[in-house]
Amino acid sequence: MLSCRICKNTISHPFFSLGNMPLANSFLSEADLKSKEEFYPLDVYFCNNCSFMQINEVKTIDQIFSHSYAYYSSYSETWLRHCATYAKNMIARFKLNPNSLVMEIASNDGYLLQFFREKNISVHGIEPASNVAQVAIKEKQIPTDIAFFNTKYAQTLKDQGVQADFMIANNVLAHTPHLNDFVEGFKMSLKPTGIGTLEFPHLLNLLTYNQFDTIYHEHFSYFSLISVEKLFQRHGLKIFDVDEIPTHGGSLRIYVAKENNATLKISNSLNKLKKKELDAGITQSGTYTQFKDNVVKFKPKFTKFLKDLKRRGGAIVGYGAPAKGNTLLNYCGITSEIIPYTVDSNPHKQMKFLPGTHILVRNPKIIKENKPKFVLILPWNIKEEITHQLNYIREWGGRFIVPIPEPVII
Repeated sequence: MLSCRICKNTISHPFFSLGNMPLANSFLSEADLKSKEEFYPLDVYFCNNCSFMQINEVKTIDQIFSHSYAYYSSYSETWLRHCATYAKNMIARFKLNPNSLVMEIASNDGYLLQFFREKNISVHGIEPASNVAQVAIKEKQIPTDIAFFNTKYAQTLKDQGVQADFMIANNVLAHTPHLNDFVEGFKMSLKPTGIGTLEFPHLLNLLTYNQFDTIYHEHFSYFSLISVEKLFQRHGLKIFDVDEIPTHGGSLRIYVAKENNATLKISNSLNKLKKKELDAGITQSGTYTQFKDNVVKFKPKFTKFLKDLKRRGGAIVGYGAPAKGNTLLNYCGITSEIIPYTVDSNPHKQMKFLPGTHILVRNPKIIKENKPKFVLILPWNIKEEITHQLNYIREWGGRFIVPIPEPVII
């Protein structure tokens, strides 16, 4: 039994379970392999009252996003290009200047705020993972508070006279189990005429394209425009525009302001997208049952696909060590017997082992040395970047495997 994070409606039971999983970013050292690894149920719930999908909370956010958190945003070229374009567009659209304050929640290693600071705009980062925040502070000179964002933190800033002209929360809303507290703090941190944008994976794409691997313990919530609008309305915030963007397999960027800000025109994009969601059945429980059935069918199909390739003499290695990859591999029972190693450009992950499967993460240069027949792209959302970087595998007849929505060889 679970309470809906938006409307507090009681949800009696999950509609789907991915089984017991380790935390997706809990990479292991060689010494860790000797200790018992912790696994937790990954159960998925749907609220019929507000059309919201969420998972059970098995660890608190301070336990998940600790000093050893391994995700650094600056290691994806595709993501950095997205951020540079975003900063340029937001500066132009909302006329941000050196007198403006741009604040980002979950600012990670300064990957985004650096593009605002380059234009002499004041920035303020908030990042709970101390190891990641230190990179922003020491290497990028981005002022960053090592803290979890909530109403208590927002009140402290407000008491100090610190409020944002422009507030950013990209790919963090799904990471907080305390949604109402988070959104209330977001409102408190905005100036009366302040603007905020939030980006998050679009639930509609998750359901449509079988993106079940984007479900993991660090992602507490999964949003449609319909459900997220209800959340923000509860706190006196209005969504005045929305963009559909390609990041993370298809995301939404919502633009929010305080409801009494009469200077902003409500975009036609909102009603168009809500109609699209309704037509796709985003509020109907049957849509989620169909999603569950698709995921259940995927597991044996994907496992057989990889085993058949290996049986025919095709060595398979992985590319990337993303959280979504750990859900995929653990759910499907793929271990080092099938994939002896994966590679990742993030040195903080190299020579560590993936949680659950214990597949070793190596430096990408090993691919040129070993010349595998197949490279399984675990961060399939940036497959264009990866196939471009690793195009040299074609020299020895190498091919790429893209697992989602269905496994294909390219």
